[in-house]
Amino acid sequence: MPFRYRLQKVLDFRIRKKEEQLQEVIKAKNEVDRIQGLINANNQEISGVIHTMRTTSDFRMMDAYDKYLKHLYEKAEELERQKQEALQKLEIEKQKLVECEKEVKVLEKHKEKMLEAYKEEQKQIENKQLSEVAVQKYYQRTKERKEEEGEDD
Repeated sequence: MPFRYRLQKVLDFRIRKKEEQLQEVIKAKNEVDRIQGLINANNQEISGVIHTMRTTSDFRMMDAYDKYLKHLYEKAEELERQKQEALQKLEIEKQKLVECEKEVKVLEKHKEKMLEAYKEEQKQIENKQLSEVAVQKYYQRTKERKEEEGEDD
């Protein structure tokens, strides 16, 4: 009879749960990368506006440049806040993934132990059968010898 792990459905469920959690971690990482891209684009725009402001130096436009730069700096602060929230979410998702991996490893370890116990049990059954066969052969041989000795007499 082949080995059948009685908690296989639970193990499969935990493996699926781990894979789903891995997808959540990937989504959270992509969100952090997306926000970082927005921050980089905003910083580029700030440096471009500053460069334009210095090179054109039209005094009538300075007030508009200042207002726009203030808006860009506020946007940068908001993006940094969003990035911190996304990083916190990423850490939470990573912790959940680690927990799922632990649950899977526990069941896999249990499965390995059960498989080893099954193999040991099968080995003992086989040895018992071989022992019984050996005992039967021994009795058969002794019976044959007695019969041969009985014929020789």
